[in-house]
Formats: sequence, structure tokens, C-alpha cells
Amino acid sequence: MYQAKQGAVGRDIGENDEAPGRLVEVAGVIKWFDVAKGYGFIVPDNDLPDVLLHVSCLRRDGYQTAYEGARVVCEAVERPRGMQVFRILSMDTSTAVHPSQLPLPRTHVEVEPTSGLERAEVKWFNRLRGFGFLTLGADKPDIFVHMETLRHFGLTELRPGQFVLVRYGPGPKGLMAAEIHPEDGSGAPSSH
Repeated sequence: MYQAKQGAVGRDIGENDEAPGRLVEVAGVIKWFDVAKGYGFIVPDNDLPDVLLHVSCLRRDGYQTAYEGARVVCEAVERPRGMQVFRILSMDTSTAVHPSQLPLPRTHVEVEPTSGLERAEVKWFNRLRGFGFLTLGADKPDIFVHMETLRHFGLTELRPGQFVLVRYGPGPKGLMAAEIHPEDGSGAPSSH
């Protein structure tokens, strides 16, 4: 249940003007959070509309990320586009799901790998567009890599020139990454 608290709300995330308002306590779970996009949403326990969680609020309150399924208690404020988190009061990650444990979204093409784990170089990757390409070297076809594949294996971005380990297979328009890990092993799925 929401409990209203009186007080001035500080600067609106992403805006330059001060806006007074009423803080509302919200308890719920993280629906999804994308570090690359800089935001995500909380589903309140009482079936009210989703609440926007901005990365700057998350980091200001001492959290690096918010995994799907984590329980959150926060103070939120009504904004023109809906409720937005103002302050995170607590986060319980014991119910969270690591990105590597999430199923691939139905909108993403699933690829059956036909290669072994191979070393490839990131040719380019655009987080805003949600995809990029890997190269195995000159005269070899590029490998398309989708942001959802990165998320599935616990990664948030790729940098041009970075080397990765990838399994790939044929997709609708050419080769596509089915599995991807940093070459140094960091960011690979961990069991917990």
C-alpha cells in the first residue's frame, strides 16, 4: 500500500528545474533495468502503474545495477509521464535473477550455434541501436551480435577492438552470435 509523505522533492532526474511534490512510498519488484539505456521499471505490489527507475537515482543511493526480480522499497514522485523513483530506501537481491538466467525475449531470433567457442574482435557495437558486429578476420563474414545476447550472458556493452569468445550460427541474414563471453573470462555467467 502507498503511504504518502509530505516534503519538497529535489531536482527531477534529467531536468533542470526544481519541482515540489508529494513523496509516496512504493514497494515492488524490478520488472527490468537496462544499464545501457540508463533506466528500468518497478512493478508495485498493489497493481498500480510501473514506476520509472533512473540510473542516476540508483547510483546516487549506492547501487550499481538492479536485477530483474529484486524487491525494492523506494520513495516515488508523480511526474508528467508517471511515477518516478526519487530515493531507494532498500533493495533485496535475494529474489533477483542474474541476466544470464533470463530467457531470451521472444522478439529476439534464437540461433543454434554451429561453431565452437572462437576468438573474435568487436568490429563495432552501438548500445543505443542494440546491436553490432564481430569479425574473425579478413575475408571472413562478420558475425551479428544483438544486445539481448549480451544481456543473456551477463554483459552490458562491447567496445571496438575488444576480443571476445563467441559461438555462432546461421541467422536470417547471415551469421549471428548465439553465445558470447569476454576473452579474459570476466562477466561470464556465474553460479549463485
